[in-house]
Order: sequence, then C-alpha cells, then structure tokens
Amino acid sequence: MTTKGAKGEGLALRPGDPVGLLGPQAWMQASETQAVIQALGADGAEVRFVGGCVRDSVLRRPIKDIDIATPDPPERVLALLDDAGIHAIPTGIDHGTVTAVIGKAHFEITTLRRDVESFGRHARIEYTDDWRIDASRRDFTMNALSADPQGRIYDPFDGLADLGAGRVCFVGDPFQRIEEDALRLLRFFRFHAHYGRRTNMDDRALVACRKMAHRLTGLSGERVAGELLRLLLADDPASVLLTMHGQGILEPLLPEANNFGRLRVLSWLESRGLARDDVHPDAIRRLAAMLTTGRAGAEAIGERLKLSGVQTRRLAAMAAPRATVGPGLDSVAARRILRHVGAAELRDLALLSWAERRSLNAKPSAAETEGWTRLLNAARDWVPVELPVKGRDVLALGIAHGPDVGRLLARVEAWWEDRDYRPDRAACMAELGRMVAQA
Repeated sequence: MTTKGAKGEGLALRPGDPVGLLGPQAWMQASETQAVIQALGADGAEVRFVGGCVRDSVLRRPIKDIDIATPDPPERVLALLDDAGIHAIPTGIDHGTVTAVIGKAHFEITTLRRDVESFGRHARIEYTDDWRIDASRRDFTMNALSADPQGRIYDPFDGLADLGAGRVCFVGDPFQRIEEDALRLLRFFRFHAHYGRRTNMDDRALVACRKMAHRLTGLSGERVAGELLRLLLADDPASVLLTMHGQGILEPLLPEANNFGRLRVLSWLESRGLARDDVHPDAIRRLAAMLTTGRAGAEAIGERLKLSGVQTRRLAAMAAPRATVGPGLDSVAARRILRHVGAAELRDLALLSWAERRSLNAKPSAAETEGWTRLLNAARDWVPVELPVKGRDVLALGIAHGPDVGRLLARVEAWWEDRDYRPDRAACMAELGRMVAQA
C-alpha cells in the first residue's frame, strides 16, 4: 500500500479524499469481481469495496469475503445484476443487502445506510448516499476502511493508523457501540487477538467492555460461540483470554476457563512448535485446553454454547479422557488405545497432555519430546483393524444365542489384542475353538 500526503501533493487532504492506494490485488482483478463492479457501476454510481477485504489487503493477509457498498437501493442493485446476467439473491433485502453469485464466487452488496432508531442489535434504517455516515455504523475503525475499484483507500476514522499500531478502536463512543449490540464486546477481544498487539489494547474500549460485561448474558449461545471459537484460532489466544478473565469478562460466559498456561502451549505447538501436516490450529481442542471440568461440565458447556453434537462429544472426550497417554507409552499400548478411541481422539489427548506437561516444565528432555512425537506418529499412521471373527462364528461352533456369545467374543478379542492384533482369522478361529471346548 502507498500513501499520499499534503507535502507530496502540495495540497492538504480534504475530508472524504482517498488517503492511500492498494497495490495490485488478485481478488480485485479477478473476472468475477470485475463483472460485478461493472454491473453495479453501469448507471454511474460510485461503488467501493468495504470492510475486511480492504483491511486484510492492507495487511497482505488472505481475503475471505468480498463485501461491496453502493448508494443504489437494493431493488436497483437487483436490476443491474439481472441486466448483466449475474445471479442475485435478496439475502437481506429489508436491510439493503443483496448477494451476487458467479460460479463459486459470492459478493455481498449493501446499500449505504444510516440508523434512524436503534433497538439493540437491530435498527430502523434509511438509505443514504453519504459514505462517511455509512462507515460510522461500523464497529471498529479498521473495519470502516473502503477502497474504490482503482484501489484508492478511504479512511474516515483513522483506521489505517490503528491498524498499523495494532490497536482495535471502536468507531465513536465504545459504550454506545456496545449498547447497540453487546456482541461487539466479544468482537473487540476477538479482533485484538487477530489484529492487535498485546501491549496496545485501547484503554477506553477496555473500560467500556469491563463495565458492560453484564450485557453478555443476554446473548445467544450461538453468537457467543461464534466469536469465542474464532478468537481461539488466533496465534496467541491465551493472552487475550487471560485479560478477559482478569477483567471479569469471561466469567459470565465460561467460568470453567482457568488453564490458560496449557492453552498457550497448545496454541504454540499447533501453530509454530510442530511442523506436521496432521496438526493444525483447532478451536474445540483449544477450548478444551483452557477448561477445568469433567464430562458433565463439558456437556453443559456444549449446551450453553449450542455446539453441535459432534463438537460437544469431542469436548467431553477431552475433558474426561478414556485413556491416559504419555511419552513413555510403548507402541503396543498406543495401538491398543488407538483401536478403542481412534486416531483423532488420541491426537487430541496427546497434544493436550503434552501442552499440560510443557506448561509446567518449559525445558523437557529430548527423550520426552521424542516420546510425544512417536505417539503423534502412531495416530497419524494408524490403520483401523477389526476382530477377524464375529458372533456368527461363535454360533457356528454350537453356542446358543445369549450372553455366552458376547463373553466368548470378548475373551478372544482380549487374546487377539494381547498379541498386538497380529493373529489372522484362522488363528482366531482356532483360539475360539479352544475356548468353546473349555467352556
């Protein structure tokens, strides 16, 4: 990104002038993006990219979503897209939002708005052609950035300076912005985790968050989980969550969260400590890392945060492990655990146990590190195995339907497992025959 100033131009910047220029961006030059921009600008309206795509382009981060703003009302947007042969979906037309779809590319297009009356999260709006008024509705200054199709950047609230300083600042009064939507309180910490510097947290915002923490209990579990799980995917979520804990902000939502040391080490292992294709940042695993609770507590958290059934069961499995793992576990014992819990669960347990031990001893021995690595390798390389004999094989040996079938299968399975799953079907049938003969 390049910037221009009064000295270079010989003229002072006027309010509303662009303040910088994005370098060439692949996402802006893509044919799908160009088609949407040309369609929206067909009647001469000014069209800009807004929010995250501009913010992340300035930081040279990957772009996830492309959001566009225009002064044209949504009905006109629909007509312009239709004239250009672009599929349009009225996803939020009552609030001025239309989604354009070209192949796999989606573009959210919103008409410039002003709030006439606020009702907490919702507001009565009216359309406007004033870009600054529309930008004033954004939560943070870094999210109020916009850029035209030529890459000229508009920055009505000094978001570039805040972005460069690693400082997350609300647009306007923090108390008012949180009053409008309490979720912004959690978004503040989530954005600080991803875009802020540890020692540069905005004091006014922090005071507002602390004093309005009681508003969090009115949020739905889904909205809380959405912000919390995104926060947990930051490179160092523990520092921000520890601040939230110290300010009394995390307590109303997650009183079970206390183990920030384990979370810090786990995040380091996932992000930087291990260079493995089978280990990636994982929000549910990181959530489990900071909890001090058992299975019932984990299930209660899953219900409170409205996690999916799969997420809740996984969280409970980490809170109440079905197996004890450590760097001294030999390969036979590791395979036995793998058969009963699976590779994904063993990986979770190994990483959590490793993080716990390393949070207490920052300088582990080479042998211990090798043991943990060997355990992760066992999970990575595991190929599930099945007992070569079934209930019908027991019945074929003359055992009647009933509990004896299950007992005999359990005995032969224990025998097979003790031999590290090596006996084949013939050997298992022979052993089963001996057991039946002795029954």
